[in-house]
Amino acid sequence: MPKTLFPLSFLSSVLLRISRTFPLQDCNVFHQSSRSKVVQTHSNFNFREMNPLSQFLLAILFFHSSEYILAVAIHGISNVSLTSLLVSKEYALAMVFSLVEYYFEVLLFPGLKEHLWVSNLGLAMVVIGEIIRKLAIVTAGRSFTHLIKRYHEEHHKLVTDGVYGFVRHPSYCGFLVWSVGTQIMLCNPIATIGFAVVVWQFFAKRIPYEEYFLRQFFGADYEEYARRVPSGVPFVK
Repeated sequence: MPKTLFPLSFLSSVLLRISRTFPLQDCNVFHQSSRSKVVQTHSNFNFREMNPLSQFLLAILFFHSSEYILAVAIHGISNVSLTSLLVSKEYALAMVFSLVEYYFEVLLFPGLKEHLWVSNLGLAMVVIGEIIRKLAIVTAGRSFTHLIKRYHEEHHKLVTDGVYGFVRHPSYCGFLVWSVGTQIMLCNPIATIGFAVVVWQFFAKRIPYEEYFLRQFFGADYEEYARRVPSGVPFVK
């Protein structure tokens, strides 16, 4: 991720403020004809009853907080910095843009937000992407870092088992699925395409750069591994 950090607290406050300022119900109640209906409030908390905006907020907070917690658990708090939150200025702006698109489409094109099955598909992608990425982190252990290592360290080992037996970069694969899923969950057509293109381009450049060093570290072992296992990002060898 880019090195320029943007405080997670700022992103959280923006999301919370928008969520409170513009309380939105489920996607299928945005149509003009249904605005007069009374939405019943259930006393029991049910995740399936949460609106997409709340799901989006929880997905963001869980993703970044869990990244930091896992980094501390694996590497120790003295070896972890705020980079483990994975929140850059560009990333925060992209998320704010997605919220702006969501709100204006609710007002101008409410029909776009009526497809509950699309939102549920996005939610499934968020969960699947999260699982893939966290499995990658746990499986790699101390060999996993958020920054590309340009020097070989003693604990840095080539991991080829578990989820790494299916794709070489499961953490990138998981993030790609997760990030696009957040926008499908919001039924955001513009941001869905934008996120898919930008995240793919980022990994299309990052993977060859990272693998240059991995080939230096592990030589023929990595060459054989790369021939046998796909990268995990579409169209990136």
